[in-house]
Amino acid sequence: MESDTTIRRIKSYSTQNKSSHENNDTEVQYGNNGYGNAKKKPEVSLFLLNEGVATLLVTVFILVLWGLVHLSLQQLVIGKSTGEFNAVRARRHLESITRVGPRPVGSPENEVLTVNYLLDQIAHIQSETSAGLHTISVDIQRPTGSFSIDFLGGFTSYYDRVTNIAVKLEPKAGAQHLMLANCHFDSVANSPGASDDAVSCAVMLEVLHSLANLSSPLKHGVVFLFNGAEENVLQASHGFITQHPWAKQVRAFVNLEAAGVGGKEVVFQTGPENPWLVQAYVHAAKHPFASVVGQEVFQSGIIPSDTDFRIYRDFGNIPGIDLAFIENGFIYHTKYDTPDRILTDSIQRAGDNILAVLKHLVMSEMLADSSDYRHGNMVFFDLLGVVVVAYPAQVGTIINYMAAMATFLYLAKKCSLPSNVGGRYIWELAYAVGVVVLGWFVTLLSVLIVALLVTLMGRSMFWYNHFYASICLYGAAATGKMVLIHTLAKNLYYGNVRRMELGELFFDVSLLLWCCALVYLTQQGLCSAYVPMLMVVFPLITKVLLTQEFKQRGASLKYSVLYQLGLALPYVHLMFLIWVVFEIFTPILGRSGTEIPPDVVLASLVTVATILLSSFFLHFIYLSRGTKWILAGLGTIFTVMLILVSFGLFFPYTADPSSPRPKRVFLQHTTRTFHGLDGSVEKTDSGLWINSFDYTGMSHITPYVPEINETIRTRCQDNLPFCGFPWFLPVKFLVKKNWYLPAPEVSPKSPLEFRLLSKKETEWGTVKMTFEAKGPSHMSLYLMPHPGAKLSSWSFGDGNPRFDLSGEYFIFYSHGLDAPAWNFWFEIQPPSSPEPSSAEGMISVAISSHYFFGEDQKTPMLESMLQRFPNWAFPSSWVSTYQMYRY
Repeated sequence: MESDTTIRRIKSYSTQNKSSHENNDTEVQYGNNGYGNAKKKPEVSLFLLNEGVATLLVTVFILVLWGLVHLSLQQLVIGKSTGEFNAVRARRHLESITRVGPRPVGSPENEVLTVNYLLDQIAHIQSETSAGLHTISVDIQRPTGSFSIDFLGGFTSYYDRVTNIAVKLEPKAGAQHLMLANCHFDSVANSPGASDDAVSCAVMLEVLHSLANLSSPLKHGVVFLFNGAEENVLQASHGFITQHPWAKQVRAFVNLEAAGVGGKEVVFQTGPENPWLVQAYVHAAKHPFASVVGQEVFQSGIIPSDTDFRIYRDFGNIPGIDLAFIENGFIYHTKYDTPDRILTDSIQRAGDNILAVLKHLVMSEMLADSSDYRHGNMVFFDLLGVVVVAYPAQVGTIINYMAAMATFLYLAKKCSLPSNVGGRYIWELAYAVGVVVLGWFVTLLSVLIVALLVTLMGRSMFWYNHFYASICLYGAAATGKMVLIHTLAKNLYYGNVRRMELGELFFDVSLLLWCCALVYLTQQGLCSAYVPMLMVVFPLITKVLLTQEFKQRGASLKYSVLYQLGLALPYVHLMFLIWVVFEIFTPILGRSGTEIPPDVVLASLVTVATILLSSFFLHFIYLSRGTKWILAGLGTIFTVMLILVSFGLFFPYTADPSSPRPKRVFLQHTTRTFHGLDGSVEKTDSGLWINSFDYTGMSHITPYVPEINETIRTRCQDNLPFCGFPWFLPVKFLVKKNWYLPAPEVSPKSPLEFRLLSKKETEWGTVKMTFEAKGPSHMSLYLMPHPGAKLSSWSFGDGNPRFDLSGEYFIFYSHGLDAPAWNFWFEIQPPSSPEPSSAEGMISVAISSHYFFGEDQKTPMLESMLQRFPNWAFPSSWVSTYQMYRY
């Protein structure tokens, strides 16, 4: 009975006044707490927001803050440069390195031309500074080794005589402790690799020049490592940190990388657990740009990439800072990654930052024994690139719980008011939370249905070259659905409850939900909890300061403007983080394989962004006199965009030189040979093996190359190692749609030679098999034990076989110049009892060769096919072979 009475009290607003306050700018008096105070107060003028004014205020607020984010991103160099770093000279280095073309490992361009250029420049710096306070030592390292990492599910790498150029700068009296600066000068095949990572090596050359010319001696030394095998899954850095004698003196490192082309370099990884490195960056960097959110997202593994940071952290056990260019990832690892796309200001800001941070660290006492300063993680983030905020995670935990306590006290005070009869406020708060959460779920479901519809219509990735079209379609759908849900709740569920009550109630809901996120992330030990902390503290303070204004005049224009000003700082930072998410993930969706519908991912990201941005504006729906025009406008935008998308007016790709958005396609002209148990050839074939690295497959290519169509689609043959195809990386679980067009046999001038050297039983019941392979600089080995058999040990890494997501074993091999034959072994445990497949042997072994450069890289048919591809496609191509054996 009590609850029925309470509900009647909530809905007791006189129906005779309903029509009057729907059509006027005022409402009747608003109680002291806004939740139905029983005492009659003198009436005051309380405003409801005009629908057009509410829309304009929120729209202008979002657009202004979004403009500030983009303005800050365009300001590459803040303030005047000190002149210590010469970006013009660094650009000359960049152009010289990239002039030789693509630099895959093992190629003369990588192992000879680039190495000679770097050595010449280092020798020039040596001679120029020989009379100074420092000495420069140079060592060319050609390491051989192997290791396993948890990359793409499981990955083993073997390298032989890859190239490192290690340059040690130290005081003439010597240095006991060293700082490491790392870049890589190799590139992927078919890409000049200007941003990834020639520009970093150019910056490092100039930083070396500047530090060598300092007028005061360094306290510690610096090793500048120009590593020549990073694109082969981090091989050269492993060779340095595990084998080079200087590595034992390294106490910390700075790694320069790229996931895009140009723009600002962002600190996206630090540590582990060495906050003094973050403090050094905050103190020294001239143009700070950093985010602990990026660090935690990257280290979560949801971004399919890795850097040398992992090697130094995992195999060297040393802390570091990872920096990377992230803008314009659409042309990362393509032919468009050229020096002209990297602004001189971008080089200047990177050089200013790296030089300042290195100078600070090599003059710091902390570098001598960094373990003394290892005390947990750091919370760090920048505000529009102007200033970096950083504090220890322990301090962050205290601040977060204080913010949560303040929210609890704010809400508890409302629960203690006399109007909270029978827990009325608590129940209404719980109901409102249910409305909001239900609204999220329905909104996400609705937008995903739209995304699936777009995918089924064959219009997937329409936004790849028209990003804001996705905002107009998915953003309008998400916003419109949320507005509709809360409009229905206002009119149908809450009925005649006073608007001011509802506005106050739904502000409290948003505050409570952000507080829940704050407590959860803090309990999980995530430094990213600072984001909900900002989204709790600033709105709470703003609401408290505006309490009297809201009580006296309601949702007046003055209140609304001041309210938005109070939200500006947390919202502008939230928008920056949203920009980072889209800047990174939108290009990634163009190379994420054929199995993940990218529209579903992007639609989800847009919806989540809409939910986050709308959180403290939901109560405006309840403070507005109506929403019909808002819904009509959003519905019109959505309908028009859906029609335009369905008619294919937004083509995903472009070859526009100012902003290319290429479609990535891999073509291998390959010959496959399959051997039986007795070693005889059972089958051989040749063809063009074609992979699309995005979801649209070959649908856009077929009109230009009719032979590449659905009739030549090939399926994975599960009984063959890695489907019977020469995979370069273990990504078959991402790229399951493949095309195989019959073609003439390939005949490389340096063919792969593979043979079994020995096969013997061990005294512990396994069979040990030893092999030898000799071939090009890149090979892949695939091992597939048959049912009942199991690999027990091998000659790679730590000796423990590590399989990938499919349960097979992938070993990637590369070598530099003049490498000997590759010898390896493994032991296999035979089935304990005969299996039905025992007639096929214990294991299938396959090896593929990849010709990424030189005269063996191309064939007449491959070149002919490449010329037929449209100019908006980037077909990366090479020759390969695949040989499979059973034992």
